[in-house]
Amino acid sequence: QVQLVESGGGLVQPGGSLRLSCAASGSIFNINYMGWYRQAPGKQRELVASITPGDSTNYADSVKGRFTISRDNAKNTVYLQMNGLKPEDTAVYYCNGNVRTAIAQPYRPYWGQGTQVTVSS
Repeated sequence: QVQLVESGGGLVQPGGSLRLSCAASGSIFNINYMGWYRQAPGKQRELVASITPGDSTNYADSVKGRFTISRDNAKNTVYLQMNGLKPEDTAVYYCNGNVRTAIAQPYRPYWGQGTQVTVSS
């Protein structure tokens, strides 16, 4: 069994910063792709940022220049540093990882439970 647990969400004023963390634990052989997604009320879940084991990154246009994704492979943890937050960044943020539980097993996607980020004055 694999668990992804997010932390670091909360309420912040426009222009403020938050740092989200997502730690994967359990029967992990290795993790390749890791990403952050978000879902605002009434909207579909969307990709925010992703990162490969070699630290290649991809960002949604709406967050480029404001958000930074990083990972610590030794700790099976991915981070999302969010600066210059805007009210439209308000959403539940989910962590996603493609995890292999053994060398002979395929990679499977796992999701965290989500953490609420609210940007409001």
